[in-house]
Amino acid sequence: MKSKFSIFCVAASIIAVSFTACKKDDTKPLILPSSGSDTSFNLIAASESGANASNSAFIDFSADNITISGRASWDLAFYCGSDFRVTLNYKTAALTAGLTKNDLTTVAAADTIGLPLVLTYSADDFAKVDSFSGNLAYTRIPVQATASDNKVFIIQRGTGAGVAARPWYKVRVLRNASGGYTLQYARITETTYQTIDIAKDADYNFKFVSFDNGVVSAEPKKAEWDIQYSAALYKYPYGATDIPYIFSDIVLINYLGGVQAAEVLTTSYTFDGITLANAQALTYSSDRWAISDKWRTATSGSSPGVLTDRFYVVKDAAGNYYKLKFISFHNAEGGVRGRPEIKYQLIN
Repeated sequence: MKSKFSIFCVAASIIAVSFTACKKDDTKPLILPSSGSDTSFNLIAASESGANASNSAFIDFSADNITISGRASWDLAFYCGSDFRVTLNYKTAALTAGLTKNDLTTVAAADTIGLPLVLTYSADDFAKVDSFSGNLAYTRIPVQATASDNKVFIIQRGTGAGVAARPWYKVRVLRNASGGYTLQYARITETTYQTIDIAKDADYNFKFVSFDNGVVSAEPKKAEWDIQYSAALYKYPYGATDIPYIFSDIVLINYLGGVQAAEVLTTSYTFDGITLANAQALTYSSDRWAISDKWRTATSGSSPGVLTDRFYVVKDAAGNYYKLKFISFHNAEGGVRGRPEIKYQLIN
């Protein structure tokens, strides 16, 4: 089965097979995973360049579905698992610095003087962002059990990949009596603050808050996406060390949702020839950067484009194996920057 769709018309294909016993009342639907798709999706608005696409795409292979979400539509993400973790917006390159104060009303513009909340493209920048590994034990804003231990943090909301500069915020995150989070937040110059309670929801990896719009929907349920295509903050080799750098056209897997991926070189198997037994024998990674930018050449090179000597096998949380290859993502190869094209198929 092949289909072609964009953000403006996303077609979902689900095959339902019913098994009927002696009585009609015993009929139950069995939902089968999609067999795959050729698909493109639009991440850019009319006024944008492709490298600065303002949207991310969450792709669910088994449902043949794509969800589009604005990169700058949220500021903080609150983990819905057993731990209490809050993360910065890695898709805007948001930065943070902690203060010794634990009362937002005592924090003013003077408290931000000298804070290094800009990207200097050096290893020092790692102290301003969450861990690139995705290990939630290494997030920059802790949420302590004792309320008085939770300090104020300053948030520079990020200007990565074309995001416009916005006012800095001061925030404080607490655990609440309902088992969720309480966020206190305000602009730096404000003497009062707003409060939002964020409940955990086991159907999601995170719940999201925008300083402008409160609790927002920014990511599908954890069982309803496999990979994300976006601009995002990632590490870049610079001289003898790595530095944080905002990458356009980078792919993350849903590692918290149980998704894994393996890279396959065409010298081992071809995209058309790989079998289920071959796929099951691959070594899979649960690293959220298992695909990252390894499928393409650097866009600063002379011939940016998709690397045709490799593809990927993605194992979803339900145990389905999908082979995935990238068709185009750049004008230099006949595609359109900001409108990538991929192909994925169920291996069975």
